[in-house]
This record gives sequence, C-alpha cells and structure tokens, in this order.
Amino acid sequence: MLKKTKKSIDTYGQELWGYFKGDNKFEIVERDDGYITAGLGVSTYFSEYKDWPRHEKEAMKYVKGRVLDVGCGGGRHSLYLQRKGFDVTGMDVSPLAIKICKLRGLKKAKVLSITQINQFRPNSFDTIIMMGNNFGLFGSFKRAKWLLKKFYKTTSRNALIIAETTDPYKRKDPDHLWYHKFNLKRGRMAGQLRIRVKFKKIVGSWMDYLLVSKKELKEILKNTGWKIKKTIDSKNTKYIAVIEKV
Repeated sequence: MLKKTKKSIDTYGQELWGYFKGDNKFEIVERDDGYITAGLGVSTYFSEYKDWPRHEKEAMKYVKGRVLDVGCGGGRHSLYLQRKGFDVTGMDVSPLAIKICKLRGLKKAKVLSITQINQFRPNSFDTIIMMGNNFGLFGSFKRAKWLLKKFYKTTSRNALIIAETTDPYKRKDPDHLWYHKFNLKRGRMAGQLRIRVKFKKIVGSWMDYLLVSKKELKEILKNTGWKIKKTIDSKNTKYIAVIEKV
C-alpha cells in the first residue's frame, strides 16, 4: 500500500534525491481521473545545456540581470546561468530539491512556494524563469492573475518572465481530449490538471497544474501589468513565452 505521511509530501524531492544518489527512475504522475503516466526520466531535471531542446536554448538568450528560477528542481537552468555570470536565485517548494541544488554548487537557493514570492523585496529581479513546463505552477486562471501581480511588484521596471507551458489543445490522445471536457463540465480550464507524483511507496499531495494555449495566456495576462513579447515554439506541444511589462 502506498504510504501517505508527512514525510511523503516532498515526493518530487524524493525522486530527485534518488536519481542524485544513483537511482535512475521515471517520474510517475497520476491525474485525478485515474490516468497514470510514466513521464520524463528524472535525469531530465539534471540535463546539461548541450542536451536541451532548441526552444530552451533560444529562451536563455533573453535572460538578463538578476534571475529568479521558480521551481528550480535539480537546478539545471540556475546552474547554467550562474556559470554564465548571472546572479541567480533558485526557489522550490521541495526541501530536497534545494538541498540538491546547493550540493551541486548553486550559491543562492531557497525553500519557498510560488505563493511566497512576496518574501522578496520589490525590484529584486530582472528576469523570472519558469522552465520545465513551470507556468503550470500558477495552478488556475484566477491564481495565475493574482500571482502575476505579485511578480510585477517583485521585479524591476523592464523585467521579463520566461515561462514554458504546453498547449493542451494540440494533444490528440482520446484520454486527454476526454479530460478537457471533464474539466470544462466542472468549471475548470480544459488544461487545468489535478495531479500528484508517486515514488516507490510514497505518494505526494494533489496539486493543480495549468497548461494553456497562447490565446488563453493572453487572457490571463490582461490587467496584470504583463504582456507577451515573443513566443518560442518547440517541435511538439510545448512553447515558451517571453513576457514583458506593459
């Protein structure tokens, strides 16, 4: 039986720690309709720049100044940018992820939820990156708008947000199409996932994870002080939005 304990709440961190210690596992994700997938290999969270897809490499060209990496995970983007001379702060809700980042050499790393971004002073950052599909951490339409206003206060006048997401409408799998309709019937966005991560005998807490089309992204950004500057497409359903202040 899978154990649900206080210690299992950092399931994501446990899988990262397992890989860091030599246990190469796939990420197991369960959706709230019972759909289960073995997603990315955990090694992806530790990949080097040379192995990144083209759209991620292209996005890094827009990074400037002081950087906040939201959901830094194993630290692959933070460490790359730090080596390039940027002043980078990684943040993640997972204590184990932050421990790994520090062990790998990241100078600044904090255990923080995305909702705690106001713990940073105004004008603290020039670029916020949300790579690895981490636009999803906004969770919902309403929560995204609320958090984007917090991001606005935490960043400098000409700051950028560089965020990766997935266009849910480009997925043709019948299970995903059914889930879109299921979401809409219960008043959620089509790409608003309800998921949890499993690792060995532990299972994480349920969380909302938001996937949006470019049209939906524009709607979310309205009246938040942000707008799309550029989008960078990938070879699949993912894309990166470079977002600037209005």
